[in-house]
Amino acid sequence: MAFLTDVTKLKDDLILFRRGDVQHSKWYCRMKVPGVDRYKTVALKIESQREAQDKAFEHYADLRFRLKHNVPIFGKTFEEVALKYSDELKTGIELGRITAAYWKVVDAYIRNHLIEYCGKIQIAQMGEEKWKEYPLWRKRTGKGARGEPVQDGTIRHELITFRAILRYAADKHLLPDSSVPKGKVLHSKARREAFTPQEYRHLHTYARKWVNQAQNEEKKWYRTIIYNFILIMANTGMRTIEARNLRWRDVDARIDKQGRRFCCLNVRGKNKYRELVAPDSVATYFERIKEISNATGPDDPVFSTLAGKSSTTLFSKRIRDILTGSELLYGSSKIPRSSYCLRHTYATFRLMEGVDVYFLAKQMGTSVRMIEDHYGHITPSKNADLILQGIPGWEPAKQGSATGSEVSVNADGGGTLTARSRSPKR
Repeated sequence: MAFLTDVTKLKDDLILFRRGDVQHSKWYCRMKVPGVDRYKTVALKIESQREAQDKAFEHYADLRFRLKHNVPIFGKTFEEVALKYSDELKTGIELGRITAAYWKVVDAYIRNHLIEYCGKIQIAQMGEEKWKEYPLWRKRTGKGARGEPVQDGTIRHELITFRAILRYAADKHLLPDSSVPKGKVLHSKARREAFTPQEYRHLHTYARKWVNQAQNEEKKWYRTIIYNFILIMANTGMRTIEARNLRWRDVDARIDKQGRRFCCLNVRGKNKYRELVAPDSVATYFERIKEISNATGPDDPVFSTLAGKSSTTLFSKRIRDILTGSELLYGSSKIPRSSYCLRHTYATFRLMEGVDVYFLAKQMGTSVRMIEDHYGHITPSKNADLILQGIPGWEPAKQGSATGSEVSVNADGGGTLTARSRSPKR
Protein backbone atom coordinates (compact mmCIF):
# COMPACT_ATOMS: atom_id res chain seq x y z
CA MET A 1 0.00 0.00 0.00
CA ALA A 2 1.19 3.52 -0.83
CA PHE A 3 0.95 4.83 2.71
CA LEU A 4 3.36 2.15 4.06
CA THR A 5 6.91 3.50 4.37
CA ASP A 6 10.17 2.16 5.82
CA VAL A 7 8.83 -1.38 5.57
CA THR A 8 10.97 -3.97 7.38
CA LYS A 9 10.18 -7.67 7.00
CA LEU A 10 10.68 -9.37 10.38
CA LYS A 11 9.09 -12.72 9.40
CA ASP A 12 7.18 -14.02 6.40
CA ASP A 13 3.94 -13.03 8.10
CA LEU A 14 5.18 -10.03 10.12
CA ILE A 15 6.32 -6.61 8.94
CA LEU A 16 7.30 -3.38 10.64
CA PHE A 17 6.43 -0.07 8.98
CA ARG A 18 5.70 3.61 9.35
CA ARG A 19 2.74 5.40 7.78
CA GLY A 20 3.19 8.13 5.24
CA ASP A 21 -0.29 9.54 5.78
CA VAL A 22 0.32 10.70 9.36
CA GLN A 23 2.40 13.49 10.90
CA HIS A 24 4.33 11.38 13.41
CA SER A 25 7.13 8.84 12.81
CA LYS A 26 5.99 6.10 15.19
CA TRP A 27 6.07 2.48 14.11
CA TYR A 28 3.31 -0.04 13.30
CA CYS A 29 3.39 -3.78 12.81
CA ARG A 30 1.18 -5.95 10.62
CA MET A 31 0.67 -9.71 10.98
CA LYS A 32 -1.01 -12.13 8.60
CA VAL A 33 -3.69 -14.16 10.37
CA PRO A 34 -3.56 -17.83 9.29
CA GLY A 35 -6.73 -19.35 7.89
CA VAL A 36 -8.44 -16.06 7.03
CA ASP A 37 -7.79 -13.38 4.43
CA ARG A 38 -7.08 -10.69 7.01
CA TYR A 39 -4.21 -8.87 8.68
CA LYS A 40 -3.87 -7.71 12.25
CA THR A 41 -2.35 -4.21 12.43
CA VAL A 42 -1.12 -2.73 15.72
CA ALA A 43 -0.01 0.85 16.44
CA LEU A 44 3.19 0.38 18.50
CA LYS A 45 3.41 4.07 19.56
CA ILE A 46 7.25 3.87 19.58
CA GLU A 47 9.76 5.89 17.51
CA SER A 48 12.81 3.70 18.22
CA GLN A 49 13.05 0.97 15.57
CA ARG A 50 14.83 -1.47 17.90
CA GLU A 51 12.17 -1.07 20.59
CA ALA A 52 9.48 -1.29 17.92
CA GLN A 53 10.88 -4.61 16.70
CA ASP A 54 10.82 -6.05 20.21
CA LYS A 55 7.25 -4.85 20.65
CA ALA A 56 6.23 -6.28 17.28
CA PHE A 57 7.54 -9.73 18.26
CA GLU A 58 5.57 -9.50 21.52
CA HIS A 59 2.36 -8.88 19.57
CA TYR A 60 3.27 -11.68 17.18
CA ALA A 61 3.69 -14.09 20.10
CA ASP A 62 0.36 -12.90 21.53
CA LEU A 63 -1.30 -13.59 18.17
CA ARG A 64 0.08 -17.15 18.07
CA PHE A 65 -1.12 -17.73 21.65
CA ARG A 66 -4.63 -16.51 20.78
CA LEU A 67 -4.77 -18.77 17.77
CA LYS A 68 -3.63 -21.77 19.80
CA HIS A 69 -6.14 -21.20 22.60
CA ASN A 70 -9.06 -20.05 20.44
CA VAL A 71 -9.03 -16.52 21.90
CA PRO A 72 -10.57 -13.80 19.67
CA ILE A 73 -8.07 -11.77 17.67
CA PHE A 74 -10.07 -8.89 16.27
CA GLY A 75 -11.62 -6.77 18.99
CA LYS A 76 -15.12 -5.32 19.03
CA THR A 77 -16.73 -3.27 21.75
CA PHE A 78 -19.63 -4.55 23.77
CA GLU A 79 -21.78 -1.83 22.18
CA GLU A 80 -21.02 -3.03 18.65
CA VAL A 81 -21.81 -6.64 19.50
CA ALA A 82 -24.94 -5.78 21.52
CA LEU A 83 -26.45 -3.69 18.72
CA LYS A 84 -25.65 -6.43 16.21
CA TYR A 85 -27.36 -8.93 18.52
CA SER A 86 -30.43 -6.68 18.67
CA ASP A 87 -30.53 -6.39 14.87
CA GLU A 88 -30.39 -10.16 14.42
CA LEU A 89 -32.98 -10.68 17.17
CA LYS A 90 -35.34 -8.36 15.30
CA THR A 91 -35.39 -10.69 12.30
CA GLY A 92 -37.15 -13.19 14.54
CA ILE A 93 -40.30 -11.04 14.36
CA GLU A 94 -40.85 -11.86 10.69
CA LEU A 95 -40.15 -15.54 11.36
CA GLY A 96 -42.71 -15.61 14.17
CA ARG A 97 -40.16 -16.57 16.82
CA ILE A 98 -40.65 -13.43 18.90
CA THR A 99 -43.10 -10.54 19.03
CA ALA A 100 -42.31 -6.94 18.16
CA ALA A 101 -43.16 -5.98 21.73
CA TYR A 102 -40.60 -8.46 23.12
CA TRP A 103 -37.88 -7.14 20.80
CA LYS A 104 -38.61 -3.54 21.78
CA VAL A 105 -38.17 -4.40 25.45
CA VAL A 106 -34.85 -6.20 24.87
CA ASP A 107 -33.59 -3.41 22.60
CA ALA A 108 -34.48 -0.88 25.32
CA TYR A 109 -32.50 -2.88 27.90
CA ILE A 110 -29.49 -2.75 25.58
CA ARG A 111 -29.65 0.91 24.55
CA ASN A 112 -30.79 2.41 27.85
CA HIS A 113 -28.75 0.42 30.38
CA LEU A 114 -26.31 -2.24 29.17
CA ILE A 115 -24.45 0.05 26.74
CA GLU A 116 -24.19 2.69 29.43
CA TYR A 117 -22.71 0.09 31.78
CA CYS A 118 -20.04 -1.39 29.53
CA GLY A 119 -20.56 -0.25 25.95
CA LYS A 120 -16.98 0.89 25.24
CA ILE A 121 -15.28 -2.13 26.79
CA GLN A 122 -13.82 -4.66 24.38
CA ILE A 123 -16.10 -7.68 24.18
CA ALA A 124 -13.10 -9.98 24.66
CA GLN A 125 -12.58 -8.44 28.10
CA MET A 126 -16.10 -9.24 29.28
CA GLY A 127 -16.82 -12.13 31.62
CA GLU A 128 -18.80 -13.39 34.59
CA GLU A 129 -17.31 -10.89 37.03
CA LYS A 130 -18.53 -7.91 35.02
CA TRP A 131 -21.90 -9.60 34.63
CA LYS A 132 -22.24 -10.23 38.38
CA GLU A 133 -21.39 -6.61 39.19
CA TYR A 134 -24.26 -5.32 37.04
CA PRO A 135 -27.10 -5.57 39.64
CA LEU A 136 -25.23 -3.36 42.14
CA TRP A 137 -24.42 -0.78 39.45
CA ARG A 138 -28.04 -0.81 38.28
CA LYS A 139 -29.37 -0.37 41.82
CA ARG A 140 -27.06 2.59 42.40
CA THR A 141 -27.64 4.36 39.12
CA GLY A 142 -31.02 3.24 37.83
CA LYS A 143 -34.61 4.16 38.33
CA GLY A 144 -37.79 2.45 37.21
CA ALA A 145 -40.22 3.71 34.59
CA ARG A 146 -42.00 6.00 37.05
CA GLY A 147 -38.93 7.15 38.98
CA GLU A 148 -39.16 4.56 41.74
CA PRO A 149 -36.20 2.26 42.63
CA VAL A 150 -35.59 -0.28 39.90
CA GLN A 151 -37.20 -3.63 40.67
CA ASP A 152 -35.28 -6.90 41.03
CA GLY A 153 -37.48 -8.41 38.33
CA THR A 154 -36.36 -5.75 35.85
CA ILE A 155 -32.69 -6.33 36.69
CA ARG A 156 -33.22 -10.05 36.30
CA HIS A 157 -34.47 -9.63 32.73
CA GLU A 158 -31.62 -7.26 31.92
CA LEU A 159 -29.11 -9.83 33.21
CA ILE A 160 -30.70 -12.46 30.99
CA THR A 161 -30.27 -10.14 28.00
CA PHE A 162 -26.69 -9.37 29.08
CA ARG A 163 -25.81 -13.07 29.16
CA ALA A 164 -27.55 -13.68 25.82
CA ILE A 165 -25.33 -11.04 24.22
CA LEU A 166 -22.19 -12.68 25.62
CA ARG A 167 -23.44 -16.07 24.42
CA TYR A 168 -23.97 -14.53 20.99
CA ALA A 169 -20.41 -13.12 21.07
CA ALA A 170 -19.01 -16.55 21.94
CA ASP A 171 -20.95 -18.12 19.05
CA LYS A 172 -19.36 -15.55 16.74
CA HIS A 173 -15.91 -16.41 18.15
CA LEU A 174 -15.51 -12.92 19.61
CA LEU A 175 -15.36 -14.23 23.14
CA PRO A 176 -14.14 -17.55 24.63
CA ASP A 177 -16.91 -19.90 25.76
CA SER A 178 -15.35 -19.87 29.21
CA SER A 179 -16.15 -16.16 29.53
CA VAL A 180 -19.92 -16.63 29.15
CA PRO A 181 -21.45 -16.33 32.66
CA LYS A 182 -22.54 -19.63 34.19
CA GLY A 183 -23.84 -18.26 37.48
CA LYS A 184 -27.47 -18.06 38.54
CA VAL A 185 -29.46 -15.06 37.43
CA LEU A 186 -30.61 -12.78 40.23
CA HIS A 187 -33.81 -14.21 41.67
CA SER A 188 -36.78 -11.95 41.11
CA LYS A 189 -38.47 -11.24 44.40
CA ALA A 190 -40.96 -9.00 42.67
CA ARG A 191 -43.43 -11.16 40.80
CA ARG A 192 -46.48 -9.91 39.00
CA GLU A 193 -49.29 -10.52 41.43
CA ALA A 194 -52.17 -12.89 41.04
CA PHE A 195 -55.63 -11.50 41.66
CA THR A 196 -57.19 -12.31 45.00
CA PRO A 197 -60.64 -13.96 44.87
CA GLN A 198 -62.22 -10.63 45.80
CA GLU A 199 -60.22 -8.77 43.11
CA TYR A 200 -61.07 -11.34 40.47
CA ARG A 201 -64.80 -11.17 41.25
CA HIS A 202 -64.57 -7.38 41.01
CA LEU A 203 -62.76 -7.63 37.66
CA HIS A 204 -65.40 -10.04 36.37
CA THR A 205 -68.26 -7.75 37.42
CA TYR A 206 -66.55 -4.66 36.06
CA ALA A 207 -65.77 -6.38 32.73
CA ARG A 208 -69.44 -7.09 32.02
CA LYS A 209 -70.31 -3.43 32.58
CA TRP A 210 -67.25 -2.38 30.57
CA VAL A 211 -68.50 -4.34 27.56
CA ASN A 212 -71.97 -2.79 27.72
CA GLN A 213 -70.55 0.73 28.07
CA ALA A 214 -68.66 0.56 24.77
CA GLN A 215 -69.24 3.71 22.71
CA ASN A 216 -69.39 2.03 19.31
CA GLU A 217 -69.64 -1.41 17.70
CA GLU A 218 -65.89 -1.79 17.15
CA LYS A 219 -65.11 -1.09 20.79
CA LYS A 220 -67.87 -3.46 21.88
CA TRP A 221 -66.45 -6.17 19.62
CA TYR A 222 -62.99 -5.85 21.15
CA ARG A 223 -64.31 -5.63 24.69
CA THR A 224 -66.36 -8.79 24.19
CA ILE A 225 -63.29 -10.63 22.92
CA ILE A 226 -61.18 -9.37 25.82
CA TYR A 227 -63.83 -10.28 28.42
CA ASN A 228 -63.85 -13.88 27.20
CA PHE A 229 -60.06 -13.86 26.79
CA ILE A 230 -59.76 -13.02 30.50
CA LEU A 231 -62.13 -15.86 31.44
CA ILE A 232 -60.23 -18.34 29.26
CA MET A 233 -56.80 -17.36 30.57
CA ALA A 234 -57.93 -17.46 34.21
CA ASN A 235 -59.43 -20.92 33.74
CA THR A 236 -56.60 -22.58 31.78
CA GLY A 237 -53.31 -21.14 33.05
CA MET A 238 -52.05 -20.72 29.49
CA ARG A 239 -48.93 -18.70 28.86
CA THR A 240 -49.49 -15.62 26.74
CA ILE A 241 -47.30 -17.01 23.94
CA GLU A 242 -49.44 -20.17 23.95
CA ALA A 243 -52.59 -18.06 23.68
CA ARG A 244 -51.05 -16.11 20.81
CA ASN A 245 -50.24 -19.32 18.95
CA LEU A 246 -53.63 -20.96 19.61
CA ARG A 247 -55.58 -21.94 16.49
CA TRP A 248 -59.18 -23.12 16.24
CA ARG A 249 -58.04 -26.64 15.38
CA ASP A 250 -56.30 -26.71 18.79
CA VAL A 251 -59.61 -26.37 20.68
CA ASP A 252 -61.45 -29.63 21.27
CA ALA A 253 -64.56 -30.35 23.37
CA ARG A 254 -64.48 -33.87 24.86
CA ILE A 255 -66.37 -36.18 27.22
CA ASP A 256 -64.67 -38.28 29.91
CA LYS A 257 -65.54 -41.86 30.97
CA GLN A 258 -68.15 -40.58 33.41
CA GLY A 259 -69.87 -38.59 30.69
CA ARG A 260 -68.59 -35.23 31.93
CA ARG A 261 -67.78 -32.60 29.32
CA PHE A 262 -64.47 -30.76 29.35
CA CYS A 263 -62.34 -28.71 27.00
CA CYS A 264 -58.95 -29.93 25.77
CA LEU A 265 -56.41 -27.53 24.29
CA ASN A 266 -53.27 -28.38 22.34
CA VAL A 267 -50.97 -25.44 23.01
CA ARG A 268 -47.47 -24.58 21.89
CA GLY A 269 -44.92 -22.07 23.07
CA LYS A 270 -41.38 -21.82 21.75
CA ASN A 271 -41.35 -25.05 19.74
CA LYS A 272 -42.79 -26.94 22.73
CA TYR A 273 -46.17 -28.63 22.56
CA ARG A 274 -48.39 -29.79 25.38
CA GLU A 275 -52.00 -30.61 26.18
CA LEU A 276 -54.07 -28.97 28.90
CA VAL A 277 -57.63 -29.42 30.08
CA ALA A 278 -60.22 -26.91 31.22
CA PRO A 279 -63.80 -26.98 32.51
CA ASP A 280 -66.67 -27.19 30.05
CA SER A 281 -67.45 -23.52 30.64
CA VAL A 282 -64.23 -22.62 28.80
CA ALA A 283 -65.68 -24.18 25.64
CA THR A 284 -68.56 -21.72 26.02
CA TYR A 285 -66.12 -18.79 26.16
CA PHE A 286 -64.47 -20.01 22.96
CA GLU A 287 -67.89 -20.32 21.32
CA ARG A 288 -68.68 -16.71 22.21
CA ILE A 289 -65.48 -15.58 20.52
CA LYS A 290 -66.07 -17.71 17.44
CA GLU A 291 -69.60 -16.33 17.00
CA ILE A 292 -68.29 -12.82 16.38
CA SER A 293 -64.80 -13.54 15.04
CA ASN A 294 -63.79 -12.80 11.45
CA ALA A 295 -61.21 -15.63 11.54
CA THR A 296 -62.82 -19.02 12.19
CA GLY A 297 -60.94 -21.41 9.91
CA PRO A 298 -59.07 -24.37 11.47
CA ASP A 299 -55.72 -22.63 11.06
CA ASP A 300 -56.94 -19.16 11.98
CA PRO A 301 -55.87 -17.61 15.30
CA VAL A 302 -58.39 -17.82 18.11
CA PHE A 303 -57.41 -14.41 19.46
CA SER A 304 -57.53 -12.17 16.40
CA THR A 305 -58.11 -8.57 15.51
CA LEU A 306 -61.33 -7.26 14.00
CA ALA A 307 -59.67 -7.69 10.60
CA GLY A 308 -59.11 -11.39 11.32
CA LYS A 309 -55.35 -11.14 11.83
CA SER A 310 -53.44 -12.61 14.76
CA SER A 311 -53.31 -10.22 17.71
CA THR A 312 -49.56 -10.15 18.26
CA THR A 313 -49.93 -7.99 21.37
CA LEU A 314 -52.87 -9.99 22.77
CA PHE A 315 -54.79 -6.75 23.33
CA SER A 316 -52.18 -5.55 25.84
CA LYS A 317 -53.25 -1.89 25.66
CA ARG A 318 -56.92 -2.72 26.15
CA ILE A 319 -56.06 -5.13 28.96
CA ARG A 320 -54.23 -2.28 30.66
CA ASP A 321 -57.29 -0.06 30.12
CA ILE A 322 -59.66 -2.51 31.83
CA LEU A 323 -57.24 -3.05 34.72
CA THR A 324 -56.87 0.70 35.11
CA GLY A 325 -60.62 1.27 34.96
CA SER A 326 -61.28 -1.44 37.54
CA GLU A 327 -58.49 -0.04 39.75
CA LEU A 328 -56.70 -3.39 39.63
CA LEU A 329 -53.64 -2.40 37.57
CA TYR A 330 -51.49 -2.39 40.71
CA GLY A 331 -51.55 -4.93 43.49
CA SER A 332 -49.96 -4.63 46.91
CA SER A 333 -46.47 -4.90 45.37
CA LYS A 334 -47.14 -1.81 43.19
CA ILE A 335 -45.95 -3.71 40.11
CA PRO A 336 -48.25 -3.16 37.12
CA ARG A 337 -50.30 -6.21 36.26
CA SER A 338 -50.75 -7.65 32.80
CA SER A 339 -52.61 -10.56 31.22
CA TYR A 340 -49.82 -12.86 32.46
CA CYS A 341 -51.19 -12.33 35.97
CA LEU A 342 -54.17 -14.46 34.93
CA ARG A 343 -51.79 -17.45 34.71
CA HIS A 344 -50.62 -16.72 38.26
CA THR A 345 -54.24 -16.36 39.32
CA TYR A 346 -55.06 -19.76 37.86
CA ALA A 347 -52.16 -21.40 39.70
CA THR A 348 -53.05 -19.69 42.97
CA PHE A 349 -56.73 -20.63 42.79
CA ARG A 350 -55.94 -24.26 41.91
CA LEU A 351 -53.54 -24.56 44.84
CA MET A 352 -56.11 -22.99 47.15
CA GLU A 353 -58.51 -25.70 45.98
CA GLY A 354 -55.96 -28.34 46.97
CA VAL A 355 -54.90 -29.50 43.50
CA ASP A 356 -51.82 -31.71 43.67
CA VAL A 357 -48.63 -29.80 42.79
CA TYR A 358 -47.48 -32.53 40.39
CA PHE A 359 -50.66 -32.42 38.33
CA LEU A 360 -50.74 -28.63 38.39
CA ALA A 361 -47.15 -28.52 37.09
CA LYS A 362 -48.13 -30.89 34.24
CA GLN A 363 -51.17 -28.79 33.42
CA MET A 364 -49.18 -25.56 33.33
CA GLY A 365 -46.21 -26.96 31.42
CA THR A 366 -43.68 -26.26 34.15
CA SER A 367 -41.83 -28.04 36.93
CA VAL A 368 -42.89 -28.93 40.46
CA ARG A 369 -39.88 -26.94 41.68
CA MET A 370 -41.13 -23.82 39.91
CA ILE A 371 -44.60 -24.21 41.42
CA GLU A 372 -43.12 -24.63 44.89
CA ASP A 373 -40.70 -21.71 44.47
CA HIS A 374 -43.24 -19.27 43.09
CA TYR A 375 -46.40 -20.29 44.92
CA GLY A 376 -45.07 -21.42 48.27
CA HIS A 377 -46.73 -18.35 49.75
CA ILE A 378 -50.21 -19.90 49.40
CA THR A 379 -51.65 -20.02 52.94
CA PRO A 380 -51.59 -23.55 54.41
CA SER A 381 -55.00 -22.97 56.03
CA LYS A 382 -56.54 -23.11 52.57
CA ASN A 383 -55.53 -26.77 52.40
CA ALA A 384 -56.26 -27.68 56.00
CA ASP A 385 -58.45 -30.61 54.96
CA LEU A 386 -55.56 -32.14 52.98
CA ILE A 387 -52.79 -31.31 55.44
CA LEU A 388 -54.70 -32.59 58.47
CA GLN A 389 -56.12 -35.63 56.74
CA GLY A 390 -55.78 -38.77 58.92
CA ILE A 391 -55.27 -36.90 62.18
CA PRO A 392 -57.69 -38.03 64.92
CA GLY A 393 -60.57 -35.63 65.20
CA TRP A 394 -60.16 -34.41 61.63
CA GLU A 395 -62.52 -36.40 59.46
CA PRO A 396 -63.00 -35.50 55.78
CA ALA A 397 -65.98 -33.22 55.20
CA LYS A 398 -68.96 -34.93 53.61
CA GLN A 399 -70.23 -33.75 50.26
CA GLY A 400 -72.88 -31.09 50.66
CA SER A 401 -71.98 -30.34 54.29
CA ALA A 402 -70.43 -26.94 53.54
CA THR A 403 -70.99 -24.18 56.03
CA GLY A 404 -70.81 -20.47 55.53
CA SER A 405 -67.30 -20.38 56.93
CA GLU A 406 -65.85 -22.73 54.31
CA VAL A 407 -64.26 -21.10 51.33
CA SER A 408 -63.72 -22.34 47.78
CA VAL A 409 -62.21 -20.35 44.99
CA ASN A 410 -62.70 -20.86 41.27
CA ALA A 411 -61.83 -18.56 38.42
CA ASP A 412 -64.77 -19.89 36.44
CA GLY A 413 -67.35 -17.18 36.05
CA GLY A 414 -65.59 -14.86 38.44
CA GLY A 415 -65.07 -17.17 41.39
CA THR A 416 -67.26 -17.87 44.37
CA LEU A 417 -67.11 -17.81 48.11
CA THR A 418 -69.55 -20.64 48.64
CA ALA A 419 -67.93 -23.94 49.42
CA ARG A 420 -67.53 -26.20 46.37
CA SER A 421 -70.23 -24.37 44.51
CA ARG A 422 -69.94 -23.17 40.97
CA SER A 423 -71.03 -19.84 39.62
CA PRO A 424 -73.64 -19.98 36.84
CA LYS A 425 -72.32 -19.44 33.34
CA ARG A 426 -72.56 -15.90 32.13
